[in-house]
Amino acid sequence: MSKIILWFVKITGYLPHLFFFRKKIHYVNKQVQSRKIKNHAIIVSNHLSIWDVALYMFVFVRRNIHILVGEVMYQKNKLFTWFLKKIGGIKVDRDTYNFNFLNEAINVLDKGGVIEIYPEARLPRDDEKDMLEFKPSFVYIALESGAPIIPVCTNGSYGKRKRTHVLIGEPINLRELYNDNLTEKENIDFLTKFVYDYIYDLRKMLDEKTK
Repeated sequence: MSKIILWFVKITGYLPHLFFFRKKIHYVNKQVQSRKIKNHAIIVSNHLSIWDVALYMFVFVRRNIHILVGEVMYQKNKLFTWFLKKIGGIKVDRDTYNFNFLNEAINVLDKGGVIEIYPEARLPRDDEKDMLEFKPSFVYIALESGAPIIPVCTNGSYGKRKRTHVLIGEPINLRELYNDNLTEKENIDFLTKFVYDYIYDLRKMLDEKTK
């Protein structure tokens, strides 16, 4: 049922999304990572709008993506909560520090699935121009599952007469970057910053491409 609902959303929303996003996709190296995701993977992106979720649904349209969603989105109404569950949403309850979402995400990846996460954990305020600090949950998930990270960046330009740009980076294998000479905390901090810096550089590259 979940797959049927998700594909119904994709099919009925495909034409409207072309006019709303008018998206243009860029690549660091299309030969290494295109829009096709063959195996399990973790999409990690900057976060500028709630429209980011809909955008990536059509950027990576061939895969059913399980999105890590903050608890606040589940508090809107029962119908929306039902919809999030049916499209594969994984609830992240930040208020209760419930870490069940880690196991749920790893289980999806172990079955060959794809998850999507926004490590900034919230949308920026109007006065916040730089990317927010990344939370390390995605690092734990990547190390435990062995799934590569696909770093992506969007300019968040949505709406009438605007054009949304996306830059897809090369996959990052965090297990290969893990240093046994460091403590676990040192590794987590290093890997979190490594991915943050990579996506920060993607944003600068995207700014240059869209001038």
